Amino acid sequence: MSKPPAPTAHYRPETRLVHSGTLRSQYGETSESLFLTQGYVYNSAEECEARFKGEDPGFIYSRYSNPTIAMFERRMIELEGAEAARSAATGMAAVTTAILAPLKAGDHVVASRALFGSCLYVVQDLLPRYGIETTLVDGLDLDQWQRAMKPNTKTFFLESPTNPTLDVLDIPGIAEIAHSGGARLVVDNVFATPIWQSPLALGADVVVYSATKHIDGQGRCLGGIILSSEAFIAEHIHNFMRQTGPSISPFNAWVLLKGLETLAVRVRAQTETAARIADVLASHPKISRLVFPGRADHPQAALVKKQMRGGSTLVGLEVKGGKQAAFRVLNELKLAKISNNLGDAKSLVTHPATTTHQRLKPEDRAALGISEGFIRFSAGLEHADDLIEDLTAALEKA
Repeated sequence: MSKPPAPTAHYRPETRLVHSGTLRSQYGETSESLFLTQGYVYNSAEECEARFKGEDPGFIYSRYSNPTIAMFERRMIELEGAEAARSAATGMAAVTTAILAPLKAGDHVVASRALFGSCLYVVQDLLPRYGIETTLVDGLDLDQWQRAMKPNTKTFFLESPTNPTLDVLDIPGIAEIAHSGGARLVVDNVFATPIWQSPLALGADVVVYSATKHIDGQGRCLGGIILSSEAFIAEHIHNFMRQTGPSISPFNAWVLLKGLETLAVRVRAQTETAARIADVLASHPKISRLVFPGRADHPQAALVKKQMRGGSTLVGLEVKGGKQAAFRVLNELKLAKISNNLGDAKSLVTHPATTTHQRLKPEDRAALGISEGFIRFSAGLEHADDLIEDLTAALEKA
């Protein structure tokens, strides 16, 4: 391998997304190399021993580390402003590891009630099986976070904007409450992306991503990443992942590296499109509620301006007529495709009540604002006018 890459933290995000973390072999390749290898060989038994002791910083086994994976992690570290990172096979592997790895039986977790369905499963169902107590709160209510704090509280967990209703939570305020009680704050930043929000700079201790979403952004592969301090990654994450094996493949890491090169361009274009769609549909007679973090009528508009640099690539809209009307809209769309994914180059649309949040009780969905008529729209890279025409034509059939 060539010499380690020079730090690029002094550059702007777009430049870091292209250059950060690149390692070149002796061949001097332009594109990042894909190292499809399970293991590594050593020049001597002594070198092998030093590698396993941590005295030699080289690679040991691709379940632990790999040159391609290391490049992806370094690029994300410099983009996010973190000290360290570990990538994982999926976004949920990253979320589960970030929450579970530091905890033990008897600990307590407080989480926002507004979470992706699989995250709710981890908090509500999985953690209590191992003796970890959990409390769900209204994430918008700082008093509820404060009241939920206990002497054994170790972790706060939230996503902002939330899935799927796009509420924006007060990250600095919640971080202050967590830290005053000796807990850490873990933030799922998928809906904002690192382009529009930097949770670590806002006071969070850990940030997680499903890299499957905007980071890949083209529907190709799965991946996740955990970013935090050197101490947190070294003490809690590295050995947990090394021993339990939720490892990302080198190929997926390479795809995600290439996705990062265009992340800023894609997210900006998708956000502009989402904003245009929101403005056009906000007054549509067949929509009873529209939510977009970039609009002045967003419930947390002042907070959006305070802690985000932009809105979102997603729009939430509630169709009058409930499930039947929502399904008719979904089925009439020609460009936007029905899928539970998001952040793709192709516009995607889903019905959360029957997909991502179908396992919740109807009253719990209602409390979160997930009605039978609610649709989550993820703007792609198509022309905004084509998408608006597609949506308005479908709404006429609702």
